[in-house]
Amino acid sequence: MKQDSDLRNNLKSIRTRLGMSQQDLANIASVTRQTISGVESGLYAPSVAITLRLAKALGCQVEDLFWLERDLPEIEAVLAKPVPNGQQLRVSMARIGGQWIAYPLIGKDAFRQDMIPADGESTSLTGTNKVRVRLLDDNLDTLHNTVVIAGCAPVISLWARATERWHPQLRVQYNFANSMAALHSLCRGEAHIAGMHLYDPETGEYNTPFVRDVLAGREAVLITLGVWEEGLLLKSGNPMGIRTVSDLVAGGATIVNREIGSGSRMLLEQTLQKEQIPFDAVQGFDNILRSHQDVAQAVVGGIADAGMSTASVATAFGLGFIPLHQSRYDLVILKEYLEVAPVQQLLSTLGHRMVHSQFEILGGYDISKIGEVVATV
Repeated sequence: MKQDSDLRNNLKSIRTRLGMSQQDLANIASVTRQTISGVESGLYAPSVAITLRLAKALGCQVEDLFWLERDLPEIEAVLAKPVPNGQQLRVSMARIGGQWIAYPLIGKDAFRQDMIPADGESTSLTGTNKVRVRLLDDNLDTLHNTVVIAGCAPVISLWARATERWHPQLRVQYNFANSMAALHSLCRGEAHIAGMHLYDPETGEYNTPFVRDVLAGREAVLITLGVWEEGLLLKSGNPMGIRTVSDLVAGGATIVNREIGSGSRMLLEQTLQKEQIPFDAVQGFDNILRSHQDVAQAVVGGIADAGMSTASVATAFGLGFIPLHQSRYDLVILKEYLEVAPVQQLLSTLGHRMVHSQFEILGGYDISKIGEVVATV
């Protein structure tokens, strides 16, 4: 039978993953090798009997092998960030505040340590910031059960993975963003939760003044994830003998800095101002990197002598560390999201031993007040 133009199959990918040749599969399924070749190339639509034999031979369901392209749904979504006009995109999807949000998987956003699987592909622009997205499967339950966190704390990914083990139907999407960027993402409806660690020296408060200013009257709660030590990452053994930010200038050390809006940059600027050191007196002050990991890798690789990050990152990369400040890392959640089931499931694990153990062995992180509501705005 000639192939239906809408019929798609995974036969070749499943067969090769199992280390089987076309002839191997043909022998097990009692068909000819030409039949296998014809199905894989899309030239031949197998009968029901052959389809069942192929599925049995490969140890999978028929639905894993074959699907109809026209059966995959399309939905309209709001793009979380601008993209080049007309470019087809791999996107990850989540439902937030009654609308679909599409997160373009391009550049660094397409990776963590491995490439992020896409939920769909944009097919056309429907407005200045809206697209039609063709889903890659019809499992809308997964998309509905996705909770999105924007933040920069590496421990968020540990929390996410531990939560997904406890709630297998829940998916946690962690979008990297510095503190202010995460807060603005929450305000724009692109995340359920924003993580931040900003200190206001005028009020002596963490995070709350910034939340109150950005959300401008919208109701939210702040829940503590933990308190971490922030300071200077240094080369192992501290060969330059750096003890304070003043030593950076005195010793001619080169640093790497973080972008505006990050808690690490804000702490560095506040510390320099306290010591009455001009920003431009610090060599490398304008060398900007976008994450704690990038800062650590720059020091490890000899690109810089120092950078601002956390004790846990220093430990992970085998670097020296000079503590300068303890920062409270809070989760900011709009009150309207507190009743959303995926959000409730995620927050419920803050008291779970599985989560606590991941944080404790990391080091440099005080979780004695984890899960406490520290402010409402």
